[in-house]
Amino acid sequence: MSKRFLFTLWSGGGVVPPVLSVARALCERGHSVRVLADRSLHDEVAASGAEPIAWTTAPQGDVADPATDILKDFEARTPMGAFARLRDRIVCGPAADYARDTLAELHTRPADVLVTDFPLLGTITAGEAAGTPVVALATTIYPFPTPGAPPFGPGLRPATGTLGRLRDRVLTGLTMKPWEKGLPALNAARVANDLPPIDSVIDAFGRIDRLLVLSPRTLDYPSRRFPDYVRHVGARLDDPAWAGELELPDGDAPLALVSLSSSFMSQAPLLGRIAEALGTLPVRGLMTTGPAVDPATIPAPGNVLVTTAAPHSTALRHAAVTITHAGHGTVVKSLAAGVPLVCVPLGRDQAEVARRVELAGAGITVRKNASASTIAHAVGRVLHDPSYQHAAQRLAAEIAAETTTDQAVAELEAAADRAAASQPQGLPRRGTAT
Repeated sequence: MSKRFLFTLWSGGGVVPPVLSVARALCERGHSVRVLADRSLHDEVAASGAEPIAWTTAPQGDVADPATDILKDFEARTPMGAFARLRDRIVCGPAADYARDTLAELHTRPADVLVTDFPLLGTITAGEAAGTPVVALATTIYPFPTPGAPPFGPGLRPATGTLGRLRDRVLTGLTMKPWEKGLPALNAARVANDLPPIDSVIDAFGRIDRLLVLSPRTLDYPSRRFPDYVRHVGARLDDPAWAGELELPDGDAPLALVSLSSSFMSQAPLLGRIAEALGTLPVRGLMTTGPAVDPATIPAPGNVLVTTAAPHSTALRHAAVTITHAGHGTVVKSLAAGVPLVCVPLGRDQAEVARRVELAGAGITVRKNASASTIAHAVGRVLHDPSYQHAAQRLAAEIAAETTTDQAVAELEAAADRAAASQPQGLPRRGTAT
């Protein structure tokens, strides 16, 4: 039977394609899917087959435009400053606004399941207040503290020995403490919707029916133990709607695919150094700048083709190496294609993703301020040492095994079925205004 799904989404760059991939899959199975999202995303939402709906009081932005980007984390001077922007501008600060808009939509047109990008605690609050089952989507490696993994963020190696475990305990406390500043705004949203206040922002992330991690389980540490409501459902490998057609540079030399963030992260100087590095190597370069950077502003040698976008899933069939900021989407697509990587993390979750690539043996990491010669040396190592390709191909086989069925869709359909089965006969369905 067709079910009704309401998605909530913000203009979060790499967050968008995997979330809309799930929405598209549900539409193709005949379900009704609506997506509350920033207006800048409405064309992409419509291309997925879902119905776009605009936020009315929640923040509106476009990460491809630095002037209207909500976070502007490229202005932050430290990782903690970037985190504070996410907390205050998306997760906690506007929680009441996200809750208000989501509840209004649920009251107008009920849903069987509310599906949200996991940082939107305001929409999770709305689902709890409405009595609608909530399934959150994590579009990167599971980011919260667990046994068997170091604190998320700086890209640390797993702890060994007593000192390593002490390091993790101390750093976990330090990384969790900044969340406390977001608690008053979050609790204000809860109280406004007749929900009791809570003691911890982190606890709010667990007030859901399921958290679906759209990341390969094989990419994370095998020793990690996760909460019962967490499910790894495999990566989404769809290209964004704006990816366009593939044009390859001339020649038959090994292809190096270059892809930094689809949002603005002040990446133009790094793109220039990568292009310079590729100009010294016997390779062809295909550099996609994303919508936030004008390709014409990147000086490139003759063996490097610079373009706004290309369908990476197709380009990777031809690639020998990917050079990337270690955004989760680019990394998992490369690994799914058996392509090793040179990672140049710029911020956000990228140090963690790059660390997993390194520990798996599928690539190496260089600093974001690396010179062109350092980048060229790293690319040469990955191209000429077959161990990197062998590791990437091993991960490709494991990712393929994880994605033989669409586990995300199966989980969402099961959540809708559970909601229907738990509803007493003769009473309004969950999420229905009375």
